[in-house]
Amino acid sequence: MRVYVPLTLPGLAEAYKTGELAGGPFVAYAVTPALREWYLSDDIEELEYAALNRAALASLRLLAADPRAARRRVVVAVDVPDGAASADPDRGLDPAALGEVRVAGAVALAKAAAVHVDLEDAEADVAAAATALEAADGGDDDAQFVVDGAEDHELLWYATQEIPHLVGLAD
Repeated sequence: MRVYVPLTLPGLAEAYKTGELAGGPFVAYAVTPALREWYLSDDIEELEYAALNRAALASLRLLAADPRAARRRVVVAVDVPDGAASADPDRGLDPAALGEVRVAGAVALAKAAAVHVDLEDAEADVAAAATALEAADGGDDDAQFVVDGAEDHELLWYATQEIPHLVGLAD
């Protein structure tokens, strides 16, 4: 099963240093039955893109909680055994939890298929979105517009070999 793990650049640097994603269990995003129902598509690429975007929003939440992190969303795409990730059926219809899964334990970063990261030119919009997130969650339409502005920036695809360059640890 492909899961999308939301991180920040400091979180990615830590994963690179330790060789694993989180100590587990941790939250990731995947194509779940609830996401399929919400997205109304049978195209697996479209569904995976929707799961990636859900993880990007979760990365934005991590940025809102860590004001020192670079204002760039980070999502790691990793393949885990089917039984390693599970969706909570009680949260399946909660719009905030669409695509959310819990991964049971640590996952080796070597299992990552790719890393998705904002370009530096997205930092201003991502910073504004992180600041507006709480108000948007409270129903403020103007704040939601700002949060949606971060989604106008596509996360770029990077090979796992590029992680040291992304986090400033290249030799």
